[in-house]
Amino acid sequence: MALRHAVLAALLDEELSGYQLAKAFDLGVANFWHAQPQQLYAELTRLERESLIAGREVRQENRPAKRLFRVTDAGLAELARFTSASAKPSFIRDDLLVKVQAADHVDTGTLIEQLTERAAFAHAKVELFGELLRTMRGDRTEEEFLRHSDRIGPYLTCARGLAFEKGNGDWCERAITVLRERGETRARR
Repeated sequence: MALRHAVLAALLDEELSGYQLAKAFDLGVANFWHAQPQQLYAELTRLERESLIAGREVRQENRPAKRLFRVTDAGLAELARFTSASAKPSFIRDDLLVKVQAADHVDTGTLIEQLTERAAFAHAKVELFGELLRTMRGDRTEEEFLRHSDRIGPYLTCARGLAFEKGNGDWCERAITVLRERGETRARR
């Protein structure tokens, strides 16, 4: 997947400025695609040049004008082409996992600290995703929402983000427990 497809997907529901797009990436899209704001602005320029999105200038009172972007028919066709292609499997590429791989040969105190930080980050993301899901659902149950909502894609990707971060947090806590127990056992020897 290229950043272009993530941007096109993020613009499906409404017109967004570059700033709003960056916020959307922070809140919803970040669970499956990470991008820096400068990457997003560069991608918006490319997509507009290729007519996959259209931008329009909006004048604001007491503020500089802003550009809002929306997906064009050509952009929708590109998303359709992308979604019809087979999906490649994803792979984990994580520095922390390399460090844990070396756990038997390094000071685990620092490693436990890093795992604790990652677990806290994961738990914060779980809370954020949980709140986003509750907001999307409103007063409906999840099953009612999934059966009757006009648009379920953002909900499903957010649910995947929640499961991913829950798994990260659970794994970090398990690794911390194992490393501490092994450290205590070795200290008694």
